Amino acid sequence: QVQLVESGGGLVQAGGSLRLSCAASGRTFASHAMGWFRQAPGKEREFVASINWNGGHTVYEDSVKGRFTISRDNAKNTVYLQMNNLKPDDTAVYTCAASLIYDGAYFVSTKQSDYTYWGQGTQVTVSS
Repeated sequence: QVQLVESGGGLVQAGGSLRLSCAASGRTFASHAMGWFRQAPGKEREFVASINWNGGHTVYEDSVKGRFTISRDNAKNTVYLQMNNLKPDDTAVYTCAASLIYDGAYFVSTKQSDYTYWGQGTQVTVSS
């Protein structure tokens, strides 16, 4: 019922920046907490960032804190991940996800199981 399409990935040198976008359709976008996850080859998918329904509350994985910023524009049905000071270890397929859980206005989640809808992913490659 919810479709998510990521864009903005690509190749960047270490220290550079990328801005990922996730366009949502099919359901009331503003009602969903959103998350970004990533998966590198041979590794498990890991949490990156999450944002609550109105964008006022966020949570980040420790390794990206201070470098990445998750935001959303509900009028445009889009969630963003601004990635600055990229490192080779950030290389992965980045996927956005939408949760159907409501557990208060500030709900965010680091758990993959709390998300119902997933995008196709966009590749981010950081060269050294």
